[in-house]
Amino acid sequence: MAIWKAQRTLLLVGEGYHEKAFLNHLKQLYVPRRCGLSVTVKSAGGKSAKHIIEWTVRQIANTAYDNVAVMLDTDTDWSPALAKQAKVKRIQVLPSEPCFDALMLRMLGKHPVGDPAAFKKLLAPYLNNDPTEQQNYAEHFGKACLEAGRQSEPIIDELLKLLGA
Repeated sequence: MAIWKAQRTLLLVGEGYHEKAFLNHLKQLYVPRRCGLSVTVKSAGGKSAKHIIEWTVRQIANTAYDNVAVMLDTDTDWSPALAKQAKVKRIQVLPSEPCFDALMLRMLGKHPVGDPAAFKKLLAPYLNNDPTEQQNYAEHFGKACLEAGRQSEPIIDELLKLLGA
């Protein structure tokens, strides 16, 4: 007879498809089957921080999750009012300063300066020129890199805590 075990549920929302691929990579590394945590990863389809928070609010209106976290860039319309709206809805915001690509470059020991469009070009070679594919994160963003990165990047530390690491 199988023993039923309650699972904690976690919704991770990425701003776009790059974040979704990265979050799925983290899920694969840190959340083995039958560990007691069920993780759902979704993409809000990009756009602004306001759109992402509102999109996530609509998602959690239909399904109950124990925890909800959103990974988004702060270079568009991020504001204290949006932070408050997220807090009221119990959404943990993981802000990438100023954007996801800059965060990833810092994890690789690079310290990018400039605009977010330039960061995408700098990061592309590390992800086989396709940051939307989960497997492209494995070579440069393994457990060793992530564990080291959690010391300098609070977002990575928060993500790994959410995943039970």
